[in-house]
Amino acid sequence: MAEITTQDVRDMLVGFRGKEITLDQARHELQVEKGTKSFDGVRNIFFQMAEQRELRWVGKQTYKVIQPVKQVQVYGVQRTRRPLFPLIFPKDFDTGMELDFAEHIVVREGDLIVIGGVKSTGKTTLMLGFTGENIDKNPVLMGNEYTIIDENGTFEPAPRFVSRMDRMSEWVEWTNGEGQDKFELYPVWDDYVENLIRNRLTMIDWINPEASRAYDIGKILGGLKAMSGRGVTIVALQKSELGADGRGSSARGGQYVRDYADVELLLDGFGESEYDVLMTIKGVKEKTSPIVGRRYAYTIVNDGTQIVNFRQVVKCNTCYGSKWRKEGNGKVPCDICDRTGWINK
Repeated sequence: MAEITTQDVRDMLVGFRGKEITLDQARHELQVEKGTKSFDGVRNIFFQMAEQRELRWVGKQTYKVIQPVKQVQVYGVQRTRRPLFPLIFPKDFDTGMELDFAEHIVVREGDLIVIGGVKSTGKTTLMLGFTGENIDKNPVLMGNEYTIIDENGTFEPAPRFVSRMDRMSEWVEWTNGEGQDKFELYPVWDDYVENLIRNRLTMIDWINPEASRAYDIGKILGGLKAMSGRGVTIVALQKSELGADGRGSSARGGQYVRDYADVELLLDGFGESEYDVLMTIKGVKEKTSPIVGRRYAYTIVNDGTQIVNFRQVVKCNTCYGSKWRKEGNGKVPCDICDRTGWINK
């Protein structure tokens, strides 16, 4: 066999761009046998390519193949200014209007919206609300909340998902004139980036990495954002309970979420009822008003399909969010805020 050349190695590495490869993997791909001149030649070629910034050394005998990039011209070329993405937020069924902070959020093509919520605080209510309000955009749905595997090993819509859709059919037309879905449902419980359909509004409910691998959230969200094209992706994540000091904890993934989310909304329980929710606007990259940090409370009704009594709340000025007020030498439950820690603004 002829001696391996630098061009042979470059051609082989095309399929590994953006990925890591070991010297042994490279030799296997090139069918280089131990004891031949090419066996050591591969290592020398890798070293030269690393000096030329075609490869980056990352560890013992391991290199990352650098993805080639070209300059992107901003001015001096004919370029269309893209309009904002016409995303409609869920509505308050008391008023029939969008949630009132929505008018201040600027949503653009390629944006990522993250909804982080404690268990059973209405993540799916918001996700289905977004889906219903934007049904004419032919949204894509995926995630473990929407599908199950039946006794025959076939993927089917989850019964709770169908039940909610049926209730929402009173105000949402889920099908077209031929009775076909106006949305697309895929049984994707993993590999979200690989299955993302570009240029579409996509709802993922929900992503659940192992707690010990929360950093994977960053890779997933970064991949979704990079691959969404002219679409918008909305992702639901779990989060821990609101702190005793009233500060909103982060969605699972913490700073990794904040790095990529263009909009981050956090959901916690509000008061004693499981149907009452406290929403925190944790982050918005582009807005027309200073809304980050605002809190809203609302109630979920009609089998988890409708939001009512949506209003802005602020920390109670009697108990300061602790839910207990001073009385004599002790403390008693705060009756000003009904022991929620919050009052209507």
